[in-house]
Amino acid sequence: MARINFDLQQLQGFVAVAERGSFRAAAEHINLSAPALSRRIDKLETILGARLFNRTTREVELTPLGRVFLERARTALDDLESAMLGIADIATHRGGRVTVACVPSAALYFLPSVISSFSRNYPGIRVRVVDESMNQVLQSVLSGDADFGIGFMNTLTPEIAFESIHDDPFVLAMPRTHPLAKRKTVNWADVEKESLIAVARSSGNRQLLDDSLTKAGLNPSFAFEVSHVATLLGMVEAGLGLAAVPRMALSTTHATLVGLPLRQPQTVRRVGLLRRHGVKLRPAAEMFHQHLRTALKTRKPAAGDPA
Repeated sequence: MARINFDLQQLQGFVAVAERGSFRAAAEHINLSAPALSRRIDKLETILGARLFNRTTREVELTPLGRVFLERARTALDDLESAMLGIADIATHRGGRVTVACVPSAALYFLPSVISSFSRNYPGIRVRVVDESMNQVLQSVLSGDADFGIGFMNTLTPEIAFESIHDDPFVLAMPRTHPLAKRKTVNWADVEKESLIAVARSSGNRQLLDDSLTKAGLNPSFAFEVSHVATLLGMVEAGLGLAAVPRMALSTTHATLVGLPLRQPQTVRRVGLLRRHGVKLRPAAEMFHQHLRTALKTRKPAAGDPA
């Protein structure tokens, strides 16, 4: 096996450039001149025998090999810090980085308060939230672009460990002025003649809803389809129809809309934590993962949460 001759400073310089997209900004961050940093990267590329960056006069972009090496370099640096200092010291004093892929509704519903409490305890750790569709969350976790994910699973995936943390029932979103809005619950049969809006069939939420309705022998007609829940709620607010959405996607204090529990059938989305089987989280990511689990287990149910 060939001997690897690059050093820690080259790895740190490479990660700094990759995260900031600029040699100048990275050099300022690590207190080094831009030419000296450039020489470090040149030497690292020579040792590896591959280009890590595509450079122009305006920007620096990782090559495909550079993106792969970035993940390896981050892991190596985090593992080294863990061995030298211990997890608690890294979190409190040395800092770290966590990337979480999360479905937008969960990102809005409980993640801000969890990040707030985590940052008070561990101000040196940077938390990056990538809010995206469930399919994209799954791919981000599988590819390693995210340390772990927050979402829901329609079907189990062998490579993914899923830990349920919250049951999220679907509600029917409607204007507060709608005749049905005075009810406590509503059945699907009650909205047979209503104009209904749905997210596209490619959406994980739509697939979950369609599966539930099919099992109940129902096949409602949707007048409109959109790509995002936020757009869907905007159309409901504009009076174009009603829509079934996860409870956490619609605030219970929304100014103009209300969400009534949907029955017969009731559809519940099970939200949880996703991580790759057999892959150890980096120290900072493990700290945030544990904080998130603890915070959600002790969290008081909000109005509209399932019993």
